[in-house]
Amino acid sequence: MGLEATMIIVDNSEPSRNGDYTSTRWQAQVDAVGIIHSTKMRAHPQSAVGLMSMGGNGPEVLSTFTSDFGNILSGLHRTKIHGTPHLSSSIQVAGLALKHRSEKSQRQRIIVFSCAPIMEDEKSLVKLARKMKKYNVSIDVIAFGDLDSDTTKKLEAFVENVKGSDGSHLAVIPPSANLLSDELQLTPILGGDGTGAGAGVAEDGGDASVFQDTAENDPELAFALRLSLEEEKNRQEKEKRDREEQERKATLDKVPEEGAESQQNPDGSRGESSQGRDEDGDRMDTA
Repeated sequence: MGLEATMIIVDNSEPSRNGDYTSTRWQAQVDAVGIIHSTKMRAHPQSAVGLMSMGGNGPEVLSTFTSDFGNILSGLHRTKIHGTPHLSSSIQVAGLALKHRSEKSQRQRIIVFSCAPIMEDEKSLVKLARKMKKYNVSIDVIAFGDLDSDTTKKLEAFVENVKGSDGSHLAVIPPSANLLSDELQLTPILGGDGTGAGAGVAEDGGDASVFQDTAENDPELAFALRLSLEEEKNRQEKEKRDREEQERKATLDKVPEEGAESQQNPDGSRGESSQGRDEDGDRMDTA
C-alpha cells in the first residue's frame, strides 16, 4: 500500500438502512471504515484518510485528509441516512480533494462503498473511469447489498477502465453470517488474496473477531469502533422496546368492559369494588 491519501466514500442512501448485514448496511460501513483507516495508517504512518458521503441531495465532504480517526468517526456520526446515491459526482469531488492534498508525494486512492442501484449508465461511468486513470487516481469499489446484474456489470466496466499501475479493485460482498469488515480484509483492497471465507460470527454479535487485530495495533481505534457499535445497538434496542410498548397499549385499548367487578377506579386502573373490604383493605366476611 505504501504512502497514500485515501478518500473513502460511504453510501448513506436509503437502502443503507437495510438489515441484511450486521447490524445494518450503514453500521457495517462504519465498522469497515475503521478497519480501512487502521490498515492504511499501519502501512505508512504519514498516510492520510478523508471521508465523504454520496447520499442525500449530493456528495458531502465529512472529513478532510487526516491521520486522526476521531475526525473520521465524528463525520460518520454526523451523517444522516437519506436520499439516493450520487456515485459519479462523489468520485469527481473526491478526485478534486485528492488533487489539493497537502502531501503531493502521497499516491491517490478512492475507496467507494456502494449498496444501492446505480443511476448512471455504463457509458458515462467508463468515461469517468478513464478520466480518473489519466489523473493517476486508483479506485477500489466495495459492492454489497442486493445487487442486480446490471449494477454489477456497470461496476465491473468502471473498475476495468480505471485500473492503473497502483491497482484498482472491485470487491463484491454478498450478505452472510460474517461481518462486512471481516470479508473486506480478505480482498486485495486491504491486502488479502481474495480467497477463503471470513471467520465465523461470535455468539455475542460477532464483533470480537473484528477488534482483535485492531486492538493490538491501535487500542484507541478499537475503543472508538466498539463504542460506535454499542451506541447503534442501544438505539435499535430502544426502538424495539418503544415499538413493543406501543403494540401492548394498542392491544389493551381493544379489551372490552367486564362489568361491575372490573369497574374503572378514579385513577384509571381497573379493580374490584371497594365494597366488601374493611378500613384496612382486607376482605370482610359478609356471610
